[in-house]
Amino acid sequence: MSTVTHMSYEEAVAAFEPVIGLETHVELGTNTKMFCGCPTAFGAEPNTQVCPVCLGLPGALPVANRAAIEATIRIGLALNCSIAPWGRFARKNYFYPDMPKNFQISQYDEPLCVEGYLDVEIDGELVRIGIERVHLEEDTGKTLHVGGATGRIHGATESLVDYNRAGIPLVEIVTKPVPGTGARAPEIARAYVTELRDVIRTLDVSDVRMEQGSMRCDVNTSLNRPGAEWGTRTETKNVNSLRSVERAVRSEIIRQAGVLTDGGKIIQETRHFHEDTGDTTSGRSKETATDYRYFPEPDLVPLAPSAEWIEELRAALPELPRVRRERLQSDWGFSDLDMQSVINAGAVELIAATVEAGASAASARKWWLGELARRANETETELEALGVTPVAVAELQALVDSGKINDKLARVVLEGVIAGEGAPAEVVAARGLEVVSDEGALTKAVDEAIAANPDVATKVREGKVAAAGALVGAVMKATGGKADAKTVRELIIARLS
Repeated sequence: MSTVTHMSYEEAVAAFEPVIGLETHVELGTNTKMFCGCPTAFGAEPNTQVCPVCLGLPGALPVANRAAIEATIRIGLALNCSIAPWGRFARKNYFYPDMPKNFQISQYDEPLCVEGYLDVEIDGELVRIGIERVHLEEDTGKTLHVGGATGRIHGATESLVDYNRAGIPLVEIVTKPVPGTGARAPEIARAYVTELRDVIRTLDVSDVRMEQGSMRCDVNTSLNRPGAEWGTRTETKNVNSLRSVERAVRSEIIRQAGVLTDGGKIIQETRHFHEDTGDTTSGRSKETATDYRYFPEPDLVPLAPSAEWIEELRAALPELPRVRRERLQSDWGFSDLDMQSVINAGAVELIAATVEAGASAASARKWWLGELARRANETETELEALGVTPVAVAELQALVDSGKINDKLARVVLEGVIAGEGAPAEVVAARGLEVVSDEGALTKAVDEAIAANPDVATKVREGKVAAAGALVGAVMKATGGKADAKTVRELIIARLS
């Protein structure tokens, strides 16, 4: 087996131009499935949310879910798409165990929404991502491979299928190819999926929880020499976090550059992304449209949304994320640089919720972009996955503002919150972290610090007030960091004046 040249990312993007494209699947948050009345709640016992329609049993006929059609049109409008006056469903034929009918009802050549765009901001620069289509289909079931080390079929001893997810309304949002991104391709891919998630969450048509699979992203990547035709693309399937979208693009750029540098060819195929290593491995050769043998779904009437209905939906769209961010920046008084750092950290909604819970914008930004961002980076996770709510951050800051704890103790309290010890006030009580405010106890600690540091005390008496910092530090050490530094300093100056 021949080895492939390993290139650094910098070498890869210096030699080749990447072209990316993203296909994002979003499970809609409807109460029932796309073509039947089965519930859609996540986490139910396997195969308990099924019926003859979503199991594809003989004689069962589908009926389209109006709420899902409406949600799809709203997504299309938010993405600046044209809404088709007429469309229809088709049967997409393929034979996998998680497809109970052996075909998927989808939209093929007549989707609901076409020719849109979504603007994303990268370091203050707007990048427009073209949207080719937004179409509606039904989700598949879920296959679980057990008995192996990887969770994939290779090496597994058995496979189990849960059809609860089969038939849930699924919207697929397909971008046009995005060339010209250069070394920023992974960053732009992540920014696009982040913005798309925020748009869909704002529309309240899905919970877009990537960790639960209600939003999944397929990442297409190809490379070409500068000025040459676009290369053969690969499709990395079901990438399930924002961070992994960025890593998957970067990994494929490095891998493809190595293959091409060695004179090899890129195979059009699907690939699997591995969270633990950040690498992709080969899946299967990529089918073309003819392989699916599309034909119109004979059991469903065509879709024909009226112009009046579309305009009603357009008029009812909420304030979209980009407009909202501009308003919040003004309300918060953040500079462009401050706001950009908030956007880059994915903390806009977290800070907004923290402010709504009672904290100031400055203190909310301090926590989310400071201590919490540091912990997220250390654990290689998203801020939202830390287990700290905006309400908890606002409560933490309120404890600081009231003088019950100081900033140093607040970081200790935060550790307890992350560890699951309860709300900030509960952690303070359980760990005995409240600031020492008893003046008698503080005076005693101050006197002991003065007695132990006569040289420093003399300097303060002589007017060198800055020297008091050493005495403040001694008192803070003696009280385990529980004293209020400002009060301690005032006491020291008073005792030595």
